[in-house]
Amino acid sequence: MKLSPRVRLLFAIASGLALSFSFPNYNLPLLAWIAVALLMLAAIGARTREAVLYGFINGALFYPLSVPWIATVMRQYGNNISWFAAAGILALMTLAGCVFPVIFSVLVCRFSRKNIAMACALAPFLWVTLEFLREHLPIIGFPWNLIGYAASGNLALVQLTAVTGILGLSLLVCAFNASLAWTFAAPSSKSRRVTVASAIILTAIAIFGPRFVPRAHADHVAHLVQTNFAQEETYPPNWMQTHAADMQQLESLSIEAAERSPGLIAWPEVPAPFTLQDPQFTAIANRIAKNSGEDFLVGVVDWKLSPQRKYLASNSAVLLSPSGQRLFTYDKIHLVPFGEYVPLRRYLFFAHSLIDSIGDFTPGHTYGVGPLPGGHFSVFICYEAIFSDEIRRFADNGAQLLINISNDGWFGRSSAPAQHLMMARVRAVENRRWLLRCTNTGFTVDVDPYGRIVARLPRFTRAQLDAPYGFRSNVTPFTRFGEWLAWLCVIMTVVLFVLGITRRQPAA
Repeated sequence: MKLSPRVRLLFAIASGLALSFSFPNYNLPLLAWIAVALLMLAAIGARTREAVLYGFINGALFYPLSVPWIATVMRQYGNNISWFAAAGILALMTLAGCVFPVIFSVLVCRFSRKNIAMACALAPFLWVTLEFLREHLPIIGFPWNLIGYAASGNLALVQLTAVTGILGLSLLVCAFNASLAWTFAAPSSKSRRVTVASAIILTAIAIFGPRFVPRAHADHVAHLVQTNFAQEETYPPNWMQTHAADMQQLESLSIEAAERSPGLIAWPEVPAPFTLQDPQFTAIANRIAKNSGEDFLVGVVDWKLSPQRKYLASNSAVLLSPSGQRLFTYDKIHLVPFGEYVPLRRYLFFAHSLIDSIGDFTPGHTYGVGPLPGGHFSVFICYEAIFSDEIRRFADNGAQLLINISNDGWFGRSSAPAQHLMMARVRAVENRRWLLRCTNTGFTVDVDPYGRIVARLPRFTRAQLDAPYGFRSNVTPFTRFGEWLAWLCVIMTVVLFVLGITRRQPAA
């Protein structure tokens, strides 16, 4: 394929922009179906060093444009951290993220020299392998805005994730991209037929498929309370006194909701200095449980005494019985780097103000299951919602209902809450569980096991949501077998790589 370096550069830029614009708040998901093809067309037939550049451009555009809120959050809540330091953290994340599209671009480039069709066959498996690696990297694993999420808004297409997990949708999107690239890079009647047939089938499924998706039966109701506290960097010792009217309002809101319709009451991930070691908050929590006569799930900072006689804090969810007894505690396992702890502190010399403002939480270790009248549930907290293989462990351990509590108030009015909801919603489909999502400022929603949002609250309002749900015990292939498709993609990548380096057939 003969393209000038200038055209290839434009393709690489268009690829990064298209991938970025596929996600909230740009909301142009159809662009994901051409974004990878554009990068492939830039790389096929290029020189290796040019392919490095094209992959770098893709990542250098994708991360700052799709997650600019990272720098904004650090700047706003990072103890007066400078814009330079906040931008530096985002730049480091971008550089780390660029490694993946660079590897993709270089390997597609190298394989295309021997056989364009083989390069296109490799591409979807390679992309998914790299997304799999991106999820499981220690410390910096960050599977935010995987390409499959761009297709997850379609009710029919998202059902695939019950079998494969989100990476199955990534494979589907990338396979179409590869077919498209094949058609333009090595045009033939065969490549055109494959691409046209794929487009017709996918369009038909997307348009007509949602009407065939079943509806789930709900026989319980929960009351999700959106507390709507303004996010504060620090909390003064008299916070409970100065917010007494707010706490009274939330207490009344919770109890009255349960009186109208009995059911679980849930509050979000700790949006304020809430801890059951504080007698004032404990009294409020106990009154809500006792006066409502219902179980009360609440996000708190839980302090525990270590064997070394040192108090350690965990980001936790606690279930109180109507008598005020602690029935279940979940300690967040996957903590947020630079939010709940600072990895590699000694090396981040340029961000001392950020480091000083972040206290270390202690991670939990148990994918626990708790009791509710009628069944069992698990709760996961905020950032954990983006890790599909971790959330499936709750269902695999016997959870019949999933609850996600989060404090998305940190994200303000950025695109992050919409992106976060987009990813959390897929966890319901992957495991065929109702998902109750309770947040501080929104999005507070009720998601059925097929991914429908059946109830929601407006953002930035203090209110409660009557959220119907049911307990389900069926086990999806993804719940049982986990990321089997990802490992298959790893194997296929290796097989095609070996075939590619041993084959001597000239490019077709």
